[in-house]
Amino acid sequence: MNAAPNDVVLSAQGLVKRFGGIVATNHVTLDVRRGARHALIGPNGAGKTTLINLLTGVLPPTEGRIVLEGEDISRLAPHLRVRRGMVRTFQINQLFNSMTPLETLALVVHQQRGIGARFWNPLGARRAVAERCEQLLEQFHLTEVMDQPTEHLAYGKRRLLEIAIALACEPRVLLLDELVAGVPAGEREELLQTVGALPADVSVLLIEHDMDLVFSFADRMTVLVNGGELTEGTPDEIANNEHVKAVYLGHGDETVEEAAHA
Repeated sequence: MNAAPNDVVLSAQGLVKRFGGIVATNHVTLDVRRGARHALIGPNGAGKTTLINLLTGVLPPTEGRIVLEGEDISRLAPHLRVRRGMVRTFQINQLFNSMTPLETLALVVHQQRGIGARFWNPLGARRAVAERCEQLLEQFHLTEVMDQPTEHLAYGKRRLLEIAIALACEPRVLLLDELVAGVPAGEREELLQTVGALPADVSVLLIEHDMDLVFSFADRMTVLVNGGELTEGTPDEIANNEHVKAVYLGHGDETVEEAAHA
């Protein structure tokens, strides 16, 4: 069922990406509803990363267009998409190892609010900035490590800091790319609980291989295969779709049915 236009915050319309004779993205149409928890899944080589790179402006589309809250952003630079409210955790792929979580978040909040961080002022000295940093540190379970250099944080905490930075940019659409990749099993639960508690007004597009995470998080799912859209639906519809089962069984991944009933 198609969403009403005013319910769609991010729309990919007939996206095609060709690299010479290779079609990496084949006429993909995707609507992310306002406030959605939408998962993008598919076997390796399905075209998920290429699609996300198109949405975020890393790659220009060969055909089709991308619309963010009614505005065509198909040719907009990545940093301008961030300013308009679309943020990807993968875009913030380098944390400042020598800075603490508090310093990092204070810097981002200063920049987001157009204040600027002057080196002769203590980061977070402004009350509003300090309060926002305190909220983010608490929300992402970073208060106890807020004064530790980032390079000393456990990997799960580093992932939480990356998401906190993304949220500090005040996104309306948040793209979470391979959220638990590399995170040890013992650190995943805190990460999953925190992501599950993200603000309801932030629309989330999750790109993930972990089917347990996908089925515990998503209210809508799109399946890509060979660069094209195989199907879209609710988690129950996807779990019971014979074509989806065949795709995952054929590639040796955990089956969607197993994950849905885990």
